[in-house]
Amino acid sequence: MEFDIAVLVRYLHVLSGVMWIGLLWYFNFVQIPSMPKIPDEQKPAISKVIAPEALFWFRWGAASTVFFGLLLSAYQGYMGDALMLKEPYIGFGMWLGLIMAFNVWFVIWPNQKIALGIVEAEADAKPAAARKAMLFSRTNTLLSIPMLYSMVTYGHA
Repeated sequence: MEFDIAVLVRYLHVLSGVMWIGLLWYFNFVQIPSMPKIPDEQKPAISKVIAPEALFWFRWGAASTVFFGLLLSAYQGYMGDALMLKEPYIGFGMWLGLIMAFNVWFVIWPNQKIALGIVEAEADAKPAAARKAMLFSRTNTLLSIPMLYSMVTYGHA
């Protein structure tokens, strides 16, 4: 049996994607809706301990998903066609994934750092930053559905 590097890269892409989208869905379906139910004195456990750790894995899950996905598409020779949407299913999924990763690194994470007090900011900037991060996170949750469909159906449709 011959070793195929594409199998390893695909596995790492999927493993990273499970980490990324799993945390995305955790934030949007569990953590955010549960926050109003948590007594104020217990909220620092989320905002100072759990959220920063989860956001670490969230953003690096996004980065590694994109890295391994682009590596796989380049290795298998369809990256250009996919990004130009000549391979519509995988191309659409790739573009959605790239948009989502951009949102993670350049909108959600910078605003979460403000909202969680990881970086210095005016007190009135925190609620606005938290809202912006939440709205872009919700956007990513909605984009994840057609992105996952596109990725899974590539080669099967």
